[in-house]
Amino acid sequence: MVEPRGDDTAARAAAWAFLEGVFTRAQSVDDQFDSGVAKLEPRDRAFVRLLVATTLRRLGQIDQVLAQFVQRRPPEAVTNLLRLGAAQLLFIATPPHAAVATAVALAKRGYVQQAGLVNAVLRRVSEKSAALIAGQDAARLNTPAWLWDSWVAGYGEPAARATAEAHLGEPLLDITLKDASTAETWSTALEARALPTGSLRRIGGGRIQDLAGFADGAWWVQDAAAALPAKILLHVLGSAAGKSVIDLCAAPGGKTAQFAAAGARVTAVDVSKQRLTLLRDNLARVKLTANVVAADALKWRPDSPADAVLLDAPCSATGTIRRHPDLPYLKRAEDVAGFAALQAKLLAAAADMVKPGGFVFYSVCSLQPEERRPVVEAFLGANPSFTRVKITPETMGGESQLIDHKGDLRTLPSQWPELGGLDGFYGALLQRAP
Repeated sequence: MVEPRGDDTAARAAAWAFLEGVFTRAQSVDDQFDSGVAKLEPRDRAFVRLLVATTLRRLGQIDQVLAQFVQRRPPEAVTNLLRLGAAQLLFIATPPHAAVATAVALAKRGYVQQAGLVNAVLRRVSEKSAALIAGQDAARLNTPAWLWDSWVAGYGEPAARATAEAHLGEPLLDITLKDASTAETWSTALEARALPTGSLRRIGGGRIQDLAGFADGAWWVQDAAAALPAKILLHVLGSAAGKSVIDLCAAPGGKTAQFAAAGARVTAVDVSKQRLTLLRDNLARVKLTANVVAADALKWRPDSPADAVLLDAPCSATGTIRRHPDLPYLKRAEDVAGFAALQAKLLAAAADMVKPGGFVFYSVCSLQPEERRPVVEAFLGANPSFTRVKITPETMGGESQLIDHKGDLRTLPSQWPELGGLDGFYGALLQRAP
């Protein structure tokens, strides 16, 4: 377990503030994190991330436990403090005196009248911690109903349950190499294993910036599933050298880097100037170049049609819950229809950018069925000049399990359990008639 090395009250205060941001301001942990831990030592920052991620991953179980001891719900801030304390007692094995005492100390900072409640409830949780979570249906409790119902309808109850169970684990670090031929060298240097699709997966910890090859730009961090859309497009293009590729909604630039490393002439388009700054920084570190354009993809058009267009569309991002456990509490069921409508417009725009005989790849890191195949089917129905191209296992290291019955890319977090899972992704390869 990661224990704080500095002021443990300060670390827990930061974690409490992050929960407050999620539940009272709908602000993601990532957006809060750097400024929220700026004064903490690296080990304390890791402890904060562990506290927050565990609380969010196990929130349903924690709330069920707390409901046994709290008859009247206290203020939201106190509820979040109780959640944080319970997460330490139930799932992190924090010494009870540390978890309880620091929670009480924090309660006295503005909620002094609730300090007694915090002390009493957390002591009860500590006394019965193992028994309290025994027999809980963790997968179901920790998945909000709007997600559970959608996944059951889209994939069936067994797959929905397996996906929810996968979300309870910590994702491993996946790496895309600038030069795939160096895989054996970097597998050894990074203590990583080669995945069937070509990505490397590191088992150990440590700061990413301190790992071998990072400063030299030999690789970049990219989930194995997120690397597949560009791999598939590069495969059907054959030799990418000199081919024109447009990467829409491109930031932070992992897919742009894949195309550039293969020798393509890449145009990276994103509406966010701030996110494009990150893309430029990432490209500079790996010593790759692209034509970077700050523009709305719905309105922007290239000077000439491209050989291929990759649209990794804005989405609910529920395929990345393993990495972002705050997501189920920042998004709502009603958001999905809005994303699907935007995706349909962006796909139509992408189709305008590709030359006859060229390819469009539509992808989303969403598990919500409405954002997946229906968007593609509606597009094909309205655009007879485009056809679906079935993805073959050869494009992905022979991994046929990652292809659905229509020939589209479909990954679920529950897949590759023996390898540590992967993000949820959907993708369809489309070709314009010559």
